[in-house]
Amino acid sequence: MTVYPTLEIPETLAAGPGPGNTDPRVLERFAKTGVADHMQKDVVRGMLEAKEMLRELWGTKNAYTYGVAGTGWDGLDAMHGLIMPGDKVVSFSNGTFSSIDDLTIRMKASSAEDLAADSLNPKPANVITITVPHGQSVTGEMVEKALAEHKPMWAFMAHWETGSGRINDIKGFSDACQKHGVMGLVDAVSSLGVEDFSIDDYPGVVAWASCPQKGVLSLPLTYAPVSFTDKAIDLVKKRGCYSYVHHPILNARHWGIQDGKDVPNAVYHQTHSCYAVAAFHEALRIILTYGRRRKASDYAYHEKALRQAVEAMGCEVTSNMTSLVVLNLPGKLAGKEKELVASAREKGFGIWPTLSEPVQVRIGILNQLSEAQISEIVSRFADEMIAMGADVDKAAVMNQLKGYYAKAA
Repeated sequence: MTVYPTLEIPETLAAGPGPGNTDPRVLERFAKTGVADHMQKDVVRGMLEAKEMLRELWGTKNAYTYGVAGTGWDGLDAMHGLIMPGDKVVSFSNGTFSSIDDLTIRMKASSAEDLAADSLNPKPANVITITVPHGQSVTGEMVEKALAEHKPMWAFMAHWETGSGRINDIKGFSDACQKHGVMGLVDAVSSLGVEDFSIDDYPGVVAWASCPQKGVLSLPLTYAPVSFTDKAIDLVKKRGCYSYVHHPILNARHWGIQDGKDVPNAVYHQTHSCYAVAAFHEALRIILTYGRRRKASDYAYHEKALRQAVEAMGCEVTSNMTSLVVLNLPGKLAGKEKELVASAREKGFGIWPTLSEPVQVRIGILNQLSEAQISEIVSRFADEMIAMGADVDKAAVMNQLKGYYAKAA
């Protein structure tokens, strides 16, 4: 038998699309929370309060708004679980992660025969995938055209696609769904807690799913926020759901939601972690105290600083998100994106390449909203480019960055 040494994981600068660097106050809640079971009164109180704060963050009155234990994919699986075999779906894919959503949808909508034909990549005829080229956004016009032509029961779109750094047209999507009587599903993994939006403003969307490790203070593995409208819940009551753990109604009962109303007591659904509850609760407290609008404004402000800095190094930025810059390397560095990223990651500078073609560099600023933090990201990226032979005047770039922040001081 081999007993390995204690696992030591170093502190790195998480400067990719997510997860980001967690607020120390959230980590403190992890460390200082006492041992208590999932039905202890303070643990339950934390879940009930977190549910209410989450509604505020989402901007919704949806009763069925709570957290699904796990990562963003757990929340997304709960949302996609609304889809049943044989349902007709139009799915929009414009990057790596909406493509995985699309695969999930095809698995959910497949018949037994579809899965037997290709269990790992089923292609049911009742799912129409609209593939939008890398680097382009899904537009309302695209959605309108597809829904008018195919007349599906469901439509899916990612709000922010971090695979390519593109924001998709959420209003156009909702409007088209409402016009054609289609139920919209939205992956909001990368937008919640970064953009200032209220989901109740988009009535064509019946279910939303996000994650804990990005905009909600780059929280570690705890709860993936979800929100279901009454229309979605009524459909589950009528048709059921092929899951216990991700059942939208049964899961909600542990958060004090029964028959569309808040109740003072939890009904057991699964064994929740008191540490996860405390950390999730603290993260929501912090972000709401900071303010949604202020947070969104700060992301836009600091992303602009980073964008201008990498452009000054000769890079071409192709993204339009405010938490992530996706870029092409200049001149002789073109084609060496993976090499540069690998070198940076070896030094604890956690930038990422895109995971689909064309390969680009992704630099994120999740929970990095200060001049000092952006300056460190710019400095380390400049060092990597220079090490690979780029003609970068680092002093000039850093002075430009300093001037950007001085103007706002």
